[in-house]
Amino acid sequence: MLRGLDIRDMLIIDRLELAFQPGLNVLTGETGAGKSILLDALGFVLGWRGRAELVRQGAEQGEVTAWFDLPSGHPAFAVLDEAGIRADDELILRRINTRDGRKTAWINDRRVSGEVLRNLSETLVELHGQHDDRGLLNPRGHRQMLDSYAGLDGLLDKTRASWRTLCDAQRALAAAEAKIAEARAEEDFLRHAVAELDTLAPEAGEEATLDTQRRLMQAAEKIRADISKAADALGLQGAEGMVGDASRWLQGVAGDAEGRLDAPLEALERVLLGLDDAQRGVADCLDALSFNTSELEDVEERLFAIRGLARKHNVLPDELRSFADDLRNRLAVLDDGARDLAELSAAVQAAHANYDGAALALRRKRQKAAVNLDAAMAKELAPLKMERAVFATTLADAEQAGPEGNDAVAFTVATNPGAPAGPLNKIASGGELSRFLLALKVCLTQASDGLTMIFDEIDRGVGGATADAVGRRLAELAADGQVLVVTHSPQVAALGGHHWRVEKQQTRDETRSTVVALDEGARVDEIARMLSGDTVTDAARDAARALIKA
Repeated sequence: MLRGLDIRDMLIIDRLELAFQPGLNVLTGETGAGKSILLDALGFVLGWRGRAELVRQGAEQGEVTAWFDLPSGHPAFAVLDEAGIRADDELILRRINTRDGRKTAWINDRRVSGEVLRNLSETLVELHGQHDDRGLLNPRGHRQMLDSYAGLDGLLDKTRASWRTLCDAQRALAAAEAKIAEARAEEDFLRHAVAELDTLAPEAGEEATLDTQRRLMQAAEKIRADISKAADALGLQGAEGMVGDASRWLQGVAGDAEGRLDAPLEALERVLLGLDDAQRGVADCLDALSFNTSELEDVEERLFAIRGLARKHNVLPDELRSFADDLRNRLAVLDDGARDLAELSAAVQAAHANYDGAALALRRKRQKAAVNLDAAMAKELAPLKMERAVFATTLADAEQAGPEGNDAVAFTVATNPGAPAGPLNKIASGGELSRFLLALKVCLTQASDGLTMIFDEIDRGVGGATADAVGRRLAELAADGQVLVVTHSPQVAALGGHHWRVEKQQTRDETRSTVVALDEGARVDEIARMLSGDTVTDAARDAARALIKA
């Protein structure tokens, strides 16, 4: 519920603070006094798109603050939670517009974007006017309004879930079909490449091993001769023989050397052990270098084959094995594709059947709700002096199915017996349209708990008893909530629980708009003015009092 509005330096308002009340709040005033400016200011703080130039002439910035009471469970809390904003039972919106066009907004002192404001405003305020295409006149919203009237939240959730399941299944099937088509297009290449790779069967690290073997074999002849010479020099005909002889000679005379040869003999023993290790290492190396010409050819042939295959497939030699595995997986898609496609197709069919069942259940509920809504509208139109008009809710197949079923819903009207029915915003005249909108809102208001409804000259084009009927429907809407109505009808104004008059004040240099809360006496004078014009007579005051008491 909107509790207050503070406007500073906006258009022709320098400073204005209004405190609204529950029930029917009426704003009246002469044409051009600035009633629409109040709605522009409210729309600005709610993030609605409106006039580009809002800042009062001579001011650096304009500012609007609005505060609302939020009952427990109000839909606004869900929007606030999603935006990460904590709120209790009071909500304060503030928005600033600078002279250069920059706009900044806050919710409870938390800076927010215009998008968050707009999302929040949908739960706070609903604006209706004779030319309002954001509300009941928008055909795209008729299905949503019918669903709200019927209370189809549970069925809608089920249908949305089945739609998501169907879309997921269709995407999975399409992806599988694309993979199979891709694999089939390169089937010959895949089978040839896998066979070629399986025949060669390269291993990770094999290319480096073969390269080392090849280089060693190529150098073997050159180094083998020197290694053989070294082996001879280390053997019995060389170092080993000479050291052995020296050791025997020294051992023969060591007993007479008084221990002086013990250390040399130990050193020679160590030398002999080292020579033995060296001989074994040299012998192992000679064995490793022992190969025939065909072995080198075999190593080179496999090395070149691995490198050639790696170049062919543009991968590293060590990646050939994993590349082969990838090709085999792509072939498996083709080989197993028929079975997979059958399973995925069955999943799509099952999901489609589930969605069709949910959509059909929705359609039946909507058809029943359409009948009920049409009957409720007939009851509402009679007191509004439109008992001969026919309101009909039509259902047809939508252009394409979607998450909320495959129904297209449209509100149509026929204003006179025998006249063709047509869209609400094309068939009805101005006054008729106002009454159709009001009757429809009365029927749909059960789903508007906690929503402030604003009617901008909804009574335009009607008068007398019809205007009185419009006012009584507005009062009925406001009985358990809050309605703000901008009106030129004295019959409507007389039914208001709270009354404000919008006034324009002009001086030589500027024009300003202000709003005055009316007490009982001032209210009588304002309604009398609306009845008689600029000259308010006692008879007009008596008529105003009669309207108020009626």
